[in-house]
This record gives sequence, C-alpha cells and structure tokens, in this order.
Amino acid sequence: MKPDRIERDIQFRNLSAEQREQLMIQVAKRYYHLDMTMSDLSTELGLTRWQASRLLTEAKETGLVRIEIVPHTPRMPGLESRLERAFGLKEAVIVPSNSDQDEGLVLDAVARGAGQYLAGLGKIPAIGISWGRTMTAVARRLPPYWNEGVEVVLLNGSMNVRSTGPQTNNVAELFASAGRGSATLLPVPAIFGHPATKAALEQDPTISAVLDFAASVPVICFGIGAMVPDSVLIQSGYVSLEEHEQLRLKGAVGDILSRYIDAEGQIVDPELDARTIGISLESCRTRSLSIGVAAGLAKRDAILSCLRAGYVNVLITDEVTALALLEPAS
Repeated sequence: MKPDRIERDIQFRNLSAEQREQLMIQVAKRYYHLDMTMSDLSTELGLTRWQASRLLTEAKETGLVRIEIVPHTPRMPGLESRLERAFGLKEAVIVPSNSDQDEGLVLDAVARGAGQYLAGLGKIPAIGISWGRTMTAVARRLPPYWNEGVEVVLLNGSMNVRSTGPQTNNVAELFASAGRGSATLLPVPAIFGHPATKAALEQDPTISAVLDFAASVPVICFGIGAMVPDSVLIQSGYVSLEEHEQLRLKGAVGDILSRYIDAEGQIVDPELDARTIGISLESCRTRSLSIGVAAGLAKRDAILSCLRAGYVNVLITDEVTALALLEPAS
C-alpha cells in the first residue's frame, strides 16, 4: 500500500461521528446532486474510491440519504418490494385501491397496470395468454403497438358453450391486434363432456401443434379466478352452479387456465381436470415469466394458492388485495 493511502486510511478510521457525518453529506451531495463520478468526488475530497463508496453506503443505511422511487404511473414500489420478498417473486405490480372502490374501477386499474408492464418488457417474440374477463380488460388497456409483430397463443380452450355477458374468449385476437402481430387460437371448448373426446382432440395435428407452441413460449400471462357464482366458467356454460358448489366443498379456492385448485395449488377434481384442455399447471413453473393478473379481495385465496404452488413469478394486483396477502394468517 502506498504511503499516502496508508495515511488516508488512518485518518478515515480516526474520524469523529460529527466529522464522519459531514463527510457523508459531502459525498452524497456530489454524487446525487452534482452528478459527479465516484472517482472525481474521491479525488476532490482526498478519499479513496473505497472510502467514498463506504460513506455513501453508510449514508443510506443510517437514513442520512433516502432514495424514493416515484413512478409516473400509479404504482406502489414499497408494497411491491414487500410482496417480492415475502413470496420470492421476480416482480410485483401493485396499483392503489381502497376497500370502498367499485370493483370495475379496481379491475380497470389493475388491467392498466398489466398493460403497461407487458409493454415495458420490450420485444418479446411470443406470449401465451388465457381468456376471461380479467385478460379481456388487460387486452383493452394495452398501449398501441405494445409489441410489434408479437405472436400470441391461447393457453387453454376458449369456445363458449353459452354466453350471458360480454365476449371474453377473443382475447388472443385483441392482444395480437394491439401489437400488430398474429394470434394462434385453440378453437375447442375449455372443458369437454368426456375425457375420451379431449384425449382424441389432443392427438389431432392442428390442436397438438397449438398445445406444443403454448407449452414452449417463455412468457405467459393469465387471469386468476375466484369461487364466485358469476365466474366466467359458470357463465360460459362449462360448470353448473351445483358443480361449482361441489368443487367448493372439495376445497377449491379458485381456478387458473380453467383448472380448479385448492389452497396448495393442487387439482381438486381429477375427473373434471381430465376433461380440461390446455397447458398443465406444472408447466407454469418453468417459464421465464409466469404473470398472474387478479383484481379484488375475493381472489385473495386463489392468488395465495398460486403463490404457494409457484405457478406465478410475477403478480399484478391491487393494494387492498396485496395487503391481505401479507397478513400474518397468509
């Protein structure tokens, strides 16, 4: 070590608390306010780069310097970080909400957050998506040209048996249209009447090619359904109210990709699942990004199930629901 370095190190160690704080302020002002490099400010203050870096770190650790993230879009970075730490997520997107807010407004805010997040991913060649009310809302909130030329593939069957509300099974076309890309559809029912029918269709070259494509895309995005009487699977004619109640009694807390799951993310009705066409839930764990989108406190248990099972590594939801996920009971 050079003599001048030894001398500076000795002086650095012998600083009083007041001197050290004043030096931290000088380093922080030059780095954050004057945009000086670590090398330049170190030279100006007679420090080594290690000493300057250590002072800057100490300034943040002691609260002398506080860094605030202020997104231009309505998001809650602090709450997002708490969720990421609690559940090992790659990313969380949380939009502000309150318990008195209209459900439709909460869904729209979450959908807008999801649309902005997807657009912010940059150029992704392909994405797999589910259908339903949540994903339809997301599709309508995608910025124009959000991912030009993107290939969109459906992850589960989408043909409705009946319809009692707004169309929710044309999501892939909406995603592709917003990105000036192309959509690969899965033009079969989500749930068949007999397992043999589903098994036979899976052998069809056209259907199997779509399923293979859906199984291979690195980014997927899907809605998370709650056990409510107006669920999209009931409204689409796949599950009756009586069957829905039986599933609830078996422990179902919600559905993803048309598959009903319990509190640990396990399939609650193997017979029903054998009639359901689409990617397997296990394959959600292998994607680079497996993005779950859900709005509203009613979906808390279903979201928690997906988090426990590792089906999602990116969660997009609202503030009230996020706080409920972090409650000790969770």
